[in-house]
Amino acid sequence: MNFDRLVKIMEDLRAEGGCPWDREQTRQSLKPFLIEEAYELLEAIEEDDPEKIKEELGDLLFQIVFHARIAEERGEFDIRDVIDAVSEKMLTRHPHVFGAERLRTAEEVLDKWEEHKRQEGKLKESVLEGIPKDLPSLLKAHRVQERASRVGFDWNKAEDVLEKVESEFGEFKTALKMGDTETMEEELGDILFTIVNLARFVGINPDQALRKTTAKFVRRFTRMEEQARKEGRALSGSSIEEMDRMWEEAKRAEKKS
Repeated sequence: MNFDRLVKIMEDLRAEGGCPWDREQTRQSLKPFLIEEAYELLEAIEEDDPEKIKEELGDLLFQIVFHARIAEERGEFDIRDVIDAVSEKMLTRHPHVFGAERLRTAEEVLDKWEEHKRQEGKLKESVLEGIPKDLPSLLKAHRVQERASRVGFDWNKAEDVLEKVESEFGEFKTALKMGDTETMEEELGDILFTIVNLARFVGINPDQALRKTTAKFVRRFTRMEEQARKEGRALSGSSIEEMDRMWEEAKRAEKKS
């Protein structure tokens, strides 16, 4: 079985006489690689590249097997325990598929999911508990707002959220005039948090929206650099007026392509 082969490869890498680098790794040292692999998979999904998605799924799976191997060496659990645990969880939490219950909508499924968590003693006193503290800030803000909305703490319409965004901008402008850095930081945080809430309210993933806009900026900026080289100079040697011209040319070129 291919999966057993991967597990054996990891075992050999960690064994005496295996790879010195792999043998030195710990849960803590692997954390950055786990995050990096997850984001590389996200990028592949954004590009809708099947080969790249396959490769990045493999890299992420390798990280999971790596962590399971470390746990096995510590006598805690192994990769089969991980698979058994998640399989049992999915069976238990999907009685409408694997049992007699019948649920018709996604909302009913979410309500039943919460009920099962409550029965398992895993539902916290606060709806905000259980959100990973190390989530990227944008994603964490989105998750917090989603949880709060579940109990009805939400806006009535998008225009109300937009009005709040404008209000927060006004408070930031006041702090900016005062030159109060600490207050500016707080107000800017409020602006970002409210914009994330606006995105959530209208059904837009703010992280995905920002990643797309950042990618668009990178494409256009790269075109500017290429144009500057064609004109025989570095972009840093161009005036702001010249850079504005090249930026507009890059935008037009992108729309044509």
